[in-house]
Amino acid sequence: MSQTRQFISADAAEGPFFVGVDLGGTNVKVGTVDNQGRPLSWLSIPTESEKGPEDGTRRMGEAVKRAISEAGLDPAQIARVGLGSPGTMDIPAGKLVKLVNLKGWDNFPIRDRLSSHCGLPVAFSNDAAAAAYGEFWVGSGRELASIVLLTLGTGIGCGIIIGDLSIIGENSHGAECGHIIIDCTKNARVCGCGQPGHLEAYASATAVIKRTQEALDAGRTSSLSERIAGGADLTPKLVADEAEAGDEFSLEIILETARYLGIGIVSLMHTIDPAGVLLAGAMTFGGNETELGRRFLGRIKEEVKRRAFPVLAERTTINFASLGGDAGYIGAAGIARVEHQQAN
Repeated sequence: MSQTRQFISADAAEGPFFVGVDLGGTNVKVGTVDNQGRPLSWLSIPTESEKGPEDGTRRMGEAVKRAISEAGLDPAQIARVGLGSPGTMDIPAGKLVKLVNLKGWDNFPIRDRLSSHCGLPVAFSNDAAAAAYGEFWVGSGRELASIVLLTLGTGIGCGIIIGDLSIIGENSHGAECGHIIIDCTKNARVCGCGQPGHLEAYASATAVIKRTQEALDAGRTSSLSERIAGGADLTPKLVADEAEAGDEFSLEIILETARYLGIGIVSLMHTIDPAGVLLAGAMTFGGNETELGRRFLGRIKEEVKRRAFPVLAERTTINFASLGGDAGYIGAAGIARVEHQQAN
């Protein structure tokens, strides 16, 4: 789905200004925002991770400078840069620890190297935490005092924002909510991390594909079989297409995924008591724009209502996120803004 971006001019913007950098396995998104989170510029460059982290941070630094220029600003007007990165990390040390999709980037001091290349101070965060802060600051959570954001994709990412605080934890492993346990039985599905029973093993895109294929192999009747025999790849998008076309099994898979998410969300509600839980990522089935997306969300809410304390089920907002692919860079800039305010 294409995304239309609207920018404000430097003359209409409110300083101080911040640049957000959203590092992904394929692309790096960079944008300049003002003190209210309104974008002034945006650009994307290929990650080209095979060239190594030093080359990557050099090109990210160049992209930061370009984003500032395209916003009509001078580098002296930028208070701080924010960087959101995937993988495990040591946030206080500014280091990447281990990255699945960025081979050769392990144990790299990315915060300080980016700062050196762009000539500005850099705030460092997990990419899911950055996306959560973006939604909290100017997205679907802007009217809420606290949120949990679940990003549904190959895995399940999470960010927790309470007030202006992003929960990173003592060991930079806070908000790893894709790994909460929802199944303690001996036959529990095994997560990609190697442990059994995790939410990600049931409700990620990888899990949807695996559950669907297992059922088809066991003889379930579905129009998916014809599509796959005709050369189509089994993906959550294909499952969604067939569900929308009336395939009962495909719809069952999607609503079962919603049930698993509801179970996990209840645990988060009982632990954190957030004002809202937001769903983002590639696997939201069209969100509020489609009937399937609305049914998916409705099934999550049904499970929450069935399992959560009544006051939480009644008062907690559960909705889709709204910033799409821009949440990461806007949120990274927002975390930089918080760090700037704390330092001044």
